[in-house]
Amino acid sequence: MGPGLSAELNSFIRQEGLPKSYMAIVNNYLVPLAGWVASRKQGKPLVIGINGAQGSGKSTITAVLAIILKQNFGYNVATLSIDDLYLTRSDRLKLAEAIHPLFKTRGVPGTHDIGLGIETIHKLIAEDGEVSLSRFDKSIDDRLPEKLWPRCNAPVDVVLFEGWCVATPAQSKDDLLTATNELEAIEDREGVWRAYVNQVLAGSYRQLFSMIDAVVFLKAPGFDSVLQWRSRQEAKTFRTHQEEGMNSQQLKRFIQHYERLTRVSLDNLPELADVVLELDDAQRIVRSEYKS
Repeated sequence: MGPGLSAELNSFIRQEGLPKSYMAIVNNYLVPLAGWVASRKQGKPLVIGINGAQGSGKSTITAVLAIILKQNFGYNVATLSIDDLYLTRSDRLKLAEAIHPLFKTRGVPGTHDIGLGIETIHKLIAEDGEVSLSRFDKSIDDRLPEKLWPRCNAPVDVVLFEGWCVATPAQSKDDLLTATNELEAIEDREGVWRAYVNQVLAGSYRQLFSMIDAVVFLKAPGFDSVLQWRSRQEAKTFRTHQEEGMNSQQLKRFIQHYERLTRVSLDNLPELADVVLELDDAQRIVRSEYKS
């Protein structure tokens, strides 16, 4: 690792409040991952999907990977989160009125602007010029005005597209019959909400995910780790904005919106993903597996 890369990463680690030991994860796992991405590029833009449960550190890993790809390989890299594709608050309220009240809460398939995602990735890899990258502000639960979106010069070499349900497969109708948790059992008793989520996951979301060339899966030890991780993430996000955020009961209910598909990812992506990075309870990468 060159001195320029080390300096930029050290600055990022300090900025994010990460321990100095995180550099060992960078050297042992993320530098090799960047090399693997570079080996697959072969002269054309590459879209890498990065899936990880809430609080798994996927945004941090994505940012570090982008730094390495820029510094070590000279690539023009764009990063995009599925969280930044959320529908506006007003559009989610309309969806909640038309389909099911649970769609007031952002997160599950159905609450994203898939057309915007497809258009953005297409522009990044296939067009010349400046591309605006949408941004969503969780502290106000709404999309930022377009004038505040960052811009990227296209075409790029690599798009890093991260999100908790990126490349997650849809379920069978039989899988939807049994409620996963209390939220589904009480607030989605007839299964309308989860059926619609599954329908769009098998439809428009599949179109978006088909643009991905390779998938990296951050494998959590289990769903029990997710609530703890998300609690830390909540505290960090809202400490930055000097706001309280959700209390423990609100956060527990919020996480239940994500539980079904997080479990689907944990059950399926270890086999479907091209790279699996196993995490321990402290969110550290402890093992990597490359399928090809």
